[in-house]
Amino acid sequence: MAYASGDAGRILESCIDGFHRYRLEAPAHPDYVSESLCAMIGCTADDLIGGPGDALAERVHPEDRSAYRAFLGAMAAEERRMTLRYRLVRTNGTVLYIQESMTSRRNEQGDMQGFAVLTDVSDLHRENRALHALNETVPCGIVKYTCSENPRVTYVNQRMLKILRMPDDTPEALAQIEQHKSNVYLFISPEERDRFRRFLEQVYASDEPVAGEITALRGDGTRMRLYGWICKTTGEDGREEFQSICIDVTDRYERKHAAEQRRYLRALSQVYDEIAEFDLQKGTIRFLQGHYYEKLGRMAEMPMLLEDTVRLWIDTAVVEEDQERIRAAFEELLGHKTFKGEERLLQTEFRARFSDGTVRDYLGVFLWMNESGGLFCCRNITHQQEADRLRTENSALRSIAEQMRQLVMHYTDGMLAFEIQNDCVRPLYISDNICRFFGYDREEWLSVMQSMTPIRDFVSKCHIAYDDFLELLENREGEFHYADVMTHETHRMRALCTSCGYGEDQRNYVVLYDVTGKESAAQSDDSAAISNVYVRTFGYFDVFIDGSPIAFRNEKAKELFALLVDRRGGFVSSAEAIAVLWEDEPASPVTLARYRKVALRLKNTLEEYGIADVVESVDGKRRIVSQRIRCDLYDYLSAEPQYAQLFKGSYLQNYSWGEMTLAELSGWKES
Repeated sequence: MAYASGDAGRILESCIDGFHRYRLEAPAHPDYVSESLCAMIGCTADDLIGGPGDALAERVHPEDRSAYRAFLGAMAAEERRMTLRYRLVRTNGTVLYIQESMTSRRNEQGDMQGFAVLTDVSDLHRENRALHALNETVPCGIVKYTCSENPRVTYVNQRMLKILRMPDDTPEALAQIEQHKSNVYLFISPEERDRFRRFLEQVYASDEPVAGEITALRGDGTRMRLYGWICKTTGEDGREEFQSICIDVTDRYERKHAAEQRRYLRALSQVYDEIAEFDLQKGTIRFLQGHYYEKLGRMAEMPMLLEDTVRLWIDTAVVEEDQERIRAAFEELLGHKTFKGEERLLQTEFRARFSDGTVRDYLGVFLWMNESGGLFCCRNITHQQEADRLRTENSALRSIAEQMRQLVMHYTDGMLAFEIQNDCVRPLYISDNICRFFGYDREEWLSVMQSMTPIRDFVSKCHIAYDDFLELLENREGEFHYADVMTHETHRMRALCTSCGYGEDQRNYVVLYDVTGKESAAQSDDSAAISNVYVRTFGYFDVFIDGSPIAFRNEKAKELFALLVDRRGGFVSSAEAIAVLWEDEPASPVTLARYRKVALRLKNTLEEYGIADVVESVDGKRRIVSQRIRCDLYDYLSAEPQYAQLFKGSYLQNYSWGEMTLAELSGWKES
């Protein structure tokens, strides 16, 4: 079958490797093959186009035929250009590694034809076999893409396709993969693309690799979290290109996010009466706390349609005069119009109607947590004088700092916002009472807000130790004492730290709320709190919950807990704990960092078993809340007759430092 004549024909026949033409209309088959293709396979033109069926497709390696047929199907669907790598079996049984490039277009009769060229890449495959095996077996995704304005993907390994959950070998799947390869930004979630572009610009300008996390899009449209590296190198064709190595950290990211969410909710639950979680991406809402949570019972755990539930809530709970305004606030929220940049707070006031006929004033606050949603929190402000003043202000025109100031004054507790870079801090906002807590007057504070200040210098004016402040940033929560300048009273404040953004754009927000006097109220209800936690100190140290021992994953964390029990409710400072846990090492930045990790592991273990409240942390010091545990030591020292025989002469046999208390107990017994 002649395809062309003259010089053009000779070029197609002999000079363009593996040239052939496909008739892509079903059933697809080649209707022209060149001499070079026949020589490559070791057959004649009649062998490939003389018989029924698609003889060329039958030459494709059996393991690659499904991908090859999907490739032909994608080419037949529309005019396009695509490339595929596969194996071709020659007549003598040997295998060639082929790269086929095909362009499809319609002829004058309207039939779709494919013009293809085959390139034998067997030598290149053999040279890169070891690297290829590594690329396809290591648990890392590898992507190569051009250094252009819209980077085009030139290589992606199978592991990366699995991580991205790209669909199987079908014409639609191949078309989707090719579309994504045309622009690497299609793999990145829309809100992260500008940040990813800055990464590429930084790598290209500095010629140094960059590592970090980013949110990507899977093939099914869901979001995932990737950790990886970007570097600039030179490709096989001598051109500059970017290379990325990625791992899937979605599970770790979601666990960390869930833990931060739980801590945040615990803090908010002491401030707000009603809390609901909304997810704009899924279009759902869940009630987490309050009247509707109790009313719905187990149904509260189930996500409900966001718009329908909000509409029903407004119609049944909000007084008629305020309904239109609340609808507008939710429309602004659901339309994703408000939360851009740092504008992460939106608050509104309304009156709620209850079944007993009473009407109460509420403050509702939308807290934006991430790109997909956040929390709607309500607090009863009926008896607060600030409510009248706040109603008259136009919250839609406030800056984020003004919103924070009003929110803080409303609760008279405090809020701090700051950014941290390279162990330096620059405050963005702080309320007056918390400003005094750090030892600054207003003029000094305005000066500090203009530049970055080393953290050690920033906290030097107040009684918070540098390491305790770092511990707050690491643990995301802590307790401190401060003197309220408005009431001239000493308060115990609980601090909750959260952050948003990345790198130079990171912002840290600290919410402070007063827990003064709440401990005694909590401790008064001891019927359930102390009955199930039992600490054994006589003999070997262990902690039991309902008779089952706690499995401490870290021995030093267990030893720290034993030390707190030994101190019988007294506070233990960082320096004191280090002197006991690491007897031969003095307190230093290294041991302080080590101690913070141990304390965090203890906290995580207690939270895991649901007994985090048995240890209290204030100003970096820790103590056991003795009212919340049962302990053989405490029972014995109570001098009650029924506990007189508990001590048999051994105490904390796990730890040598227990000998001092052992001597005290021996003297107590002899007396």
